[in-house]
Amino acid sequence: MTVQPIRLFGDPVLRSRADEVVDFDKELRNLVRDLWDSMEAEQGAGLAAPQLGVGLRVFTYHCDGFAGHLINPTWTAVGGEDQFGPEGCLSIPGMSWDCLRSAHVVARGWNMHGEPVEVEGTDLLARCIQHETDHLDGVLFLDRLDEQTRKAAMREIRGADWFAGSEPVVKQNPHPLFGGGR
Repeated sequence: MTVQPIRLFGDPVLRSRADEVVDFDKELRNLVRDLWDSMEAEQGAGLAAPQLGVGLRVFTYHCDGFAGHLINPTWTAVGGEDQFGPEGCLSIPGMSWDCLRSAHVVARGWNMHGEPVEVEGTDLLARCIQHETDHLDGVLFLDRLDEQTRKAAMREIRGADWFAGSEPVVKQNPHPLFGGGR
């Protein structure tokens, strides 16, 4: 098992856009395994490479009966319905707030062997795909909260035992809320 420490809110790597994967090699396969083992050890629904300090466009997921990984993912909303519900993050441990997301998405990318993959998800899987893809763009779900909820979230984070004390950057959402596909 190759469980790695998860980077916490305030770590600059979480605010940087990850690079496209160009080499589908042994190192990439090891990264996918590390992501999987670390996600499972923390009982997470998903984990993106930047959360392990790796600036590559890769994430794993295990939720709603679906499991896998996506490399260089893009997604598009399907049907135009939204969902508003609780969302958490392994980089913001033990906390969650209600967040607006698309209720149904289709994601496309590649697996660790360079083969094309398509994943269609609703509800929790759709939320997970959007959340993890945001991580690859340096966006945290806190950026998607309304202003009042975001301020309350920051107060709670500043009081958390795990918070290091330096004031992290929280920014307004730099991307359109839906239609995250590029």
